[in-house]
Amino acid sequence: MFTAAAQASDEEYRLILTSEAGDHASPLGTAMRLWESLIEERSGGRMQVEVFYQSELGGQQELFDQLVRGNVDMMITWPQTSYDERVGVNYIPYLVLGWDDAIAAFAPDGWVQELMAPIYEDIGLKYIGPFPEGFGGVATQGRYATSFEEAQGLKVRSQPVFPLPQTINTMGFQAVPIDWAEVYTSLQTGVVDGDSSNVIYWDYEYFGDVLDYFVQSSHNFSSYSLLMSDKVWDGMDEEDREIVLSSAREVIDKQFAEARAEDERWIQTAQENGMEYIVPTDAEKTAWVEKVRAEVWPLIEESLGTEIMDVVRANASVPGEPPPADS
Repeated sequence: MFTAAAQASDEEYRLILTSEAGDHASPLGTAMRLWESLIEERSGGRMQVEVFYQSELGGQQELFDQLVRGNVDMMITWPQTSYDERVGVNYIPYLVLGWDDAIAAFAPDGWVQELMAPIYEDIGLKYIGPFPEGFGGVATQGRYATSFEEAQGLKVRSQPVFPLPQTINTMGFQAVPIDWAEVYTSLQTGVVDGDSSNVIYWDYEYFGDVLDYFVQSSHNFSSYSLLMSDKVWDGMDEEDREIVLSSAREVIDKQFAEARAEDERWIQTAQENGMEYIVPTDAEKTAWVEKVRAEVWPLIEESLGTEIMDVVRANASVPGEPPPADS
């Protein structure tokens, strides 16, 4: 047994790490390079990681399919619900209402983490942890909306992941599910009037020349997931697993420490360069929270199950009780 373990720890790996979004210079691209460098350093070069940036290997669903099949080894991604709708825990609208709330829920020992790990295990993936970005909003051109009534007639792109399109529709917009790689063309050609559920970085940096407004609806807490194929994970010994995990933890800890400041920096940058940033009033946000929770959460319960939603309801903050942290 000792000999086998020693041989296993000498095994060489060439791992593929990718994401559907984020070029080389983006925060996501920087995080992938950090994970790569730490793994290679801590393994003494025995474990090599090849990084592919946004859509270089395919679109969002295609890449997730390849991860599940084991053709891609690692991803930092918005996971797809095509294999198990319970993955939608990551996309439950108004799950958290402010930064302090989100940090506690998505931290390594938080209640959201405890819900998610077993779900990924069932579809053959090792859930390593979250990569939080901040609170999503709705970015549009021409006009904006901070209420159900004002949103009528505005077509906005939604990630094709349940329950995000349903959330956007309930808020009053017309949701058009579109893969990330097709968003810019869709905005240019008028297929949609805007984008939704991303933090302001993506809407300003990638579509700032066609989008005029960003409404901080905060209907979702934008958090990618660090995932690894079980086909690789199950074949690793404890030493190699710890190299992957300890490297990932450093990436995650760094992102938790910097995400809020990074989001605020891009909010300021976007405003300085002509994008109008709108924060709904407390009354407007509460109206959206109550409507979405009343209409979308029951749909989520049908897919995710009562057991999961009971945990969500027991832990989710209520507007004003206490007041959520500023988001």
